[in-house]
Amino acid sequence: MTKTDFKKTLKHLYKPPRRFVTVDVPEMQFVMVDGHGDPNTTQHYKDAVESLYAVAYKIKFMSKKGLEKDYTVPPLEGLWWAEDMETFITRNKSQWDWTMMIMTPDWISVEIFADAVGQVRKAKDPAAINKVRLERYHEGLSVQIMHIGSYDDEGLVLSQMHSDFIPKNGFVENGKHHEIYLSDPRRVAPERLKTVLRQPIKKR
Repeated sequence: MTKTDFKKTLKHLYKPPRRFVTVDVPEMQFVMVDGHGDPNTTQHYKDAVESLYAVAYKIKFMSKKGLEKDYTVPPLEGLWWAEDMETFITRNKSQWDWTMMIMTPDWISVEIFADAVGQVRKAKDPAAINKVRLERYHEGLSVQIMHIGSYDDEGLVLSQMHSDFIPKNGFVENGKHHEIYLSDPRRVAPERLKTVLRQPIKKR
């Protein structure tokens, strides 16, 4: 049985260079949970991530056993927005809304997802299990960059992206700020964290 690693098969999405590049992101399927507030302090965020991983890994094992299709669970991702988008530059995290999500292969059906949620609920019943959903998401044309460093050091890069690269290249924002977390902050020093920063765009 072969094992798919989407970070490799979709390398252009998960390993951009350390400079701004445009990419056409195809429609993909995710398990998702919505929330609000500072991800460092709100319990809702911790509950959301715990429930997402529980369902994502249950789906992976069901796929391997029942469908004979094995894969590496993709990294955690997040969509971020706020009424005042300047809070992403100032890092006023209490004002942020978010959707945390993990990409799930297209061969995973709604029925498999529902079965996985049911099994996780029965075995562990994590706090946000009833908020987990399966949904398709299509970003299309986007600009992205690999950021290496602390999450709190993203402000300068985001300012350059939104105030310089996007307008100077004839684009405007066209969706929610997107981050892909390639490093485990529990095991990797802040200055070495790898995060894909992405912003959907369209021609002005």
